[in-house]
Amino acid sequence: MHVDRPGRRTVFGWAILLAAFFWTMAIAEVRAQSVPGQAGDEGPVTVEADDGIEWVRDQRMYVARGNAKASRGGVTVRADTLTALYRDANGATDIYRLEAVGKVVISSDKQTGYGERAVYDLDEAVAVLLGKQAPPRLETGTETITARDSLEYWEQRKIAVARGNAVAKKDDRTIRADTLIARFEEDRAGKLVATRMDAVGNVVITTAEDVARGDEGIYNVDSETAILQGNVRITRGENQLNGERAEVNLKTGISKLLSGPDGAKQRVRGLFNPKSDNK
Repeated sequence: MHVDRPGRRTVFGWAILLAAFFWTMAIAEVRAQSVPGQAGDEGPVTVEADDGIEWVRDQRMYVARGNAKASRGGVTVRADTLTALYRDANGATDIYRLEAVGKVVISSDKQTGYGERAVYDLDEAVAVLLGKQAPPRLETGTETITARDSLEYWEQRKIAVARGNAVAKKDDRTIRADTLIARFEEDRAGKLVATRMDAVGNVVITTAEDVARGDEGIYNVDSETAILQGNVRITRGENQLNGERAEVNLKTGISKLLSGPDGAKQRVRGLFNPKSDNK
């Protein structure tokens, strides 16, 4: 914005007013009431920031800068900069989308997501985490999931979708794939635990003893059993089993090569190195 050069007293007066304005904005809070009946409605949204909150009325948004934070219904979004988009409905200000940039943390009592950038849809309770320098990450207390391209978490459906070199880790078990879809449930203690993982593309399941590979896979967390299909290779030490479908029990260490779809017979192959220490 261009400002003509007034006298020194006028400049000094404007400086005091601006300083007072930004100090007020730095501790301001925006409370926007969600429209009753909307999906994901859990009460008002509170937005606050250290360096100020800008109201861009024509574009219907608030921009919070400096350790910005938005909270509603037990979910908190933190970032260097937060943009809150809103709509007017029956005289209420309904914030429906948060766009976060810089050191993003989206947390609740059951999971925490990290990223360099993120978008949080309040209507659907869906967060999309992105990052280049550091991969987006989701932690539930039992599982840690990362991805190269994006990581989505659907809070109401309790589903996480990791895309691009996706990795899920728990204890000594690691699952890698181009895309991972993790389904969660709450245990008796209220903790979020994964119950099933669907893996698509370049699937690799690694334990302390085995490495199993395939084109696609479904992993049942409770039984610790994975069904792999497509170019399956199961490796333990220097021994390897090859086939089209396999069942891998990560708990017992027993792997079975299965028949093809609809019972079709397919030839399988085992490669056993006599020098291997494994028997």
